[in-house]
Amino acid sequence: MISYTSLFIILFTTLMFVSCSLESELPEQVAKNPDDPQGLLIKTPVSNNLVLGPPSSEIQLPSLSNIVDKVNPAVVSISTKSLTRGFFYNSMGSGAGSGIIVKENGFIVTNYHVIKNASEVKVHLPNGQSYTSKIIGIDYISDLAVLKINASNLSTAKFANTETLRVGDWVLTIGNALALKGNPTVTLGIVSGIDRTITTSSSQQFYNLIQTDAAINSGNSGGPLVNMAGEVIGINHAIIRQAEGVGFAISSSAASPIIDSLIKYGRVIRPLMGMSGFDLSPATANELGLKITEGVIVTSLTPDGPSYKAGLQVGDVMISMDNNPTPDVATWLNILWSYRVGDKITVQYSRQNTILTTIVTLVERPQ
Repeated sequence: MISYTSLFIILFTTLMFVSCSLESELPEQVAKNPDDPQGLLIKTPVSNNLVLGPPSSEIQLPSLSNIVDKVNPAVVSISTKSLTRGFFYNSMGSGAGSGIIVKENGFIVTNYHVIKNASEVKVHLPNGQSYTSKIIGIDYISDLAVLKINASNLSTAKFANTETLRVGDWVLTIGNALALKGNPTVTLGIVSGIDRTITTSSSQQFYNLIQTDAAINSGNSGGPLVNMAGEVIGINHAIIRQAEGVGFAISSSAASPIIDSLIKYGRVIRPLMGMSGFDLSPATANELGLKITEGVIVTSLTPDGPSYKAGLQVGDVMISMDNNPTPDVATWLNILWSYRVGDKITVQYSRQNTILTTIVTLVERPQ
């Protein structure tokens, strides 16, 4: 009969043998725990295929300072003074915004609302120099304005084509946020949406906007929205105050021809059809018993205007212009403004579910 002492010795010897066998089978890459020299606490071998990255404390995010340094020389701060006349006395108000140098001989673009009703507009360059500017032209429809200062050999910003812009692209905003002293404020975000349309509190609509979550604060208006190549893709325009991280910029592709026209003519020459309209939605189409579900419903016509003369009527639904679909007002206006005054366009429209066609001769839109 085996004694308890003999049984204990046999079990102890067996356990020591198994322990040594397990240790010999572990991969050499696994370091032994100094608190466990026998390796008994190791439960799972480490795979030879596991590649560990550097410790999180050593991960380096790329700096955006080179992009900022590239654009900063072309970004200016703008200060304004405006006179408000009262019944008993007058008061002087002030405002602030940002601008972008577009010509080395002193042409600067900003938002119209930045300099609206201003009696004095001063431009402050990054090098500390300040100039009293002259307003060359304004465009109420796009909220853009061009200023001119008496300077030369200025750094200019490069405007990018936004046709390849995608939601999710990284962007920077640069501007005179909150009129803080020192260098322009820089914020980082992404493109949250493209081809946005917004309506202001005064019922004015703006089209072809870029939506971003990069912070746009008071004073940023007129400053650049920049891609990772240091190119301007938009001009900071507006924010929605009741939302967080929702800002808008006028796309550079839409702004460029407007800026060129303001510099050359002091105004923007746009064609006019002489009609107003709103988007036809599926719900509205169903309510009106229409077979089509998208287009621009004609809501008013200018007496003796181009559309009136072409035979369009209130209630008609415009479907296309020169075979280019017009599913909504934003698309219609973008197509319309690509034409010149005097162009004749073929307009296809629906009247009581009958498709008709007419020719509209465009005239110049009054300023």
